[in-house]
Amino acid sequence: MAHTLHSFPDGNALAEAFASTVAERLAVACEARGKAVLAVSGGTTPARFFKALSLKDLPWGKITITLVDERFVPPTSDRSNQKLVSEMLLQNKAAKANFVGLYNDAPDVEEGAKIAAKAIAKLGQPFDVVILGMGGDGHTASFFPGGNRLSDAISPDQEALVLPMQAEGAGEPRLTLTLPVIVGARFVALHIEGAGKRTTLEAALGQGATADMPIRAILRYEPIELEIFWAP
Repeated sequence: MAHTLHSFPDGNALAEAFASTVAERLAVACEARGKAVLAVSGGTTPARFFKALSLKDLPWGKITITLVDERFVPPTSDRSNQKLVSEMLLQNKAAKANFVGLYNDAPDVEEGAKIAAKAIAKLGQPFDVVILGMGGDGHTASFFPGGNRLSDAISPDQEALVLPMQAEGAGEPRLTLTLPVIVGARFVALHIEGAGKRTTLEAALGQGATADMPIRAILRYEPIELEIFWAP
């Protein structure tokens, strides 16, 4: 996958520019197709971006927000990506958006993935915008080094939309969109901040096994272009 790196002087500048870019993509989708689907990631990085996006003038009632991945914890948990999105993005003007989460009260994560996949299937493909983050270990989505379903999740031929994932570095069991869902989106962006993440990105762009730094599954996927948004 070819990539374009957009650098900003600080996180606030990045958040505003990134929010404007995403808002434009969502507006175009709503104009062209009458609806839009946005998949976002959790973590500490996107908070400012979420707030900036929530203030944008968009036909939010036509926009559905979902998650790239989720911990298998209820949305009341402070570890829940759904809780983060509810508190930081589904506010202000974006409070009118629709939300489809991945977590459900299935008895285990394997069954939870099947139920989540049915919910994702109803949104239709391709998604309009997918926003990824990246950990210091080179994971993205819930594609973790050493993950028990990593090879399945990053297979370009994977037909499942959602898979369960367990890994030592992941904490709780996870639910994750699979590689084809992510790279099939009309617009794919990677949002990272800090010198450490830039160093991790440079390492991922170098030689080495995809399984060691699973973000490589995205970076090396052809022919879609990835846009990377970074600030120190």
